[in-house]
Amino acid sequence: MHGGDIYTEGILKGKALLDFSSNINPLGVPESFRENINEAINNLDKYPDIKYRKTIEYLKEYTGQSNAYFLLGNGAAELLDLSISLTKKLLLVVPSFIEYEESAKKWGCEIEYSYLLPDFTIDYKDIKNKLGKCDGLIIANPNNPNGACINTEEFLDILEFGKNNNKIIIIDEAFIEFSGIKEYSVAKYINEYPSLIIIRALTKYFALPGIRFGYAFTSNKSIYERIKQIQLPWNINCFAEVAVKHVLFDEEYIENSNKWLKEEKNYMINGLKDLSVFNKVYPTNANYILCELKEFNCNEFYDLLFKAGMLCRKCDDYVGLSDKFIRLAIKDRTSNEELLKCLRNDRTSRFSNRNERN
Repeated sequence: MHGGDIYTEGILKGKALLDFSSNINPLGVPESFRENINEAINNLDKYPDIKYRKTIEYLKEYTGQSNAYFLLGNGAAELLDLSISLTKKLLLVVPSFIEYEESAKKWGCEIEYSYLLPDFTIDYKDIKNKLGKCDGLIIANPNNPNGACINTEEFLDILEFGKNNNKIIIIDEAFIEFSGIKEYSVAKYINEYPSLIIIRALTKYFALPGIRFGYAFTSNKSIYERIKQIQLPWNINCFAEVAVKHVLFDEEYIENSNKWLKEEKNYMINGLKDLSVFNKVYPTNANYILCELKEFNCNEFYDLLFKAGMLCRKCDDYVGLSDKFIRLAIKDRTSNEELLKCLRNDRTSRFSNRNERN
């Protein structure tokens, strides 16, 4: 199951749903893209530059990585998939985004797991120990579904090991902008550690899933060339090119997004912690919150929300999580209030405390 599948659960059934399974910035499509969309429309009758030179220059400016090799993808998913294809035995830090494992299986990769610690922090020693018998590692920063960021200082030992032992270290930073802190990114190590490849997208933070644009950067020419050899040409459309040109430098949108998340994250976490339905609400550096249910499972909770016109992300298909876990996106105040109101009502309260009454 993926988050954001409103077609299966809502649109195709004629239902309007408030989707807390999808982690898209509720501020919506940046005005800087809407205002300049005619740039793309005017180029619909032309092929893009096959080398995407201007787009890559914008990405270099945005990331501050002027010397790195850049790859563009039809969403981050394409670049994650192609990066995974370079490995024969892949180390997955779990629980994490389920598509990593699906991609690895598709390419015939062997899979090794490194489990998060009980508090859902990263077990850096375990990663280093297991990476010795793998040729690649993939890890999300921040992680999905719990939103924890990598401790970059503790991660240095793994980067050093990867550098000295010719390992590919894939960092999925699709949600990094939501952390609001540039220092949380591993990008600062890109030139020093050629084993690194970092993958990002416009999908989540800039609320542009429909244009399908992701990008990757590395200082390793060999990694760059190996991926480039198996990519199809012209995989980026003119709308994505215009988005990169404008939204990455939309300071007002970025400022408003950071302000929104800071306020709503605190509001949501505090509100969820006050509810008896949850055993634990985990801290997050992203725009989603992992919650452990107390008295009932994720399927029952999902059904309850669905009847109220809402969706959540059931987490029972994540390696390392049971059916007691769900993930909730942080949305705008009106939507967040509606969710909390639903979970506070009498029906929910009685349902969540059913075992205490029996």
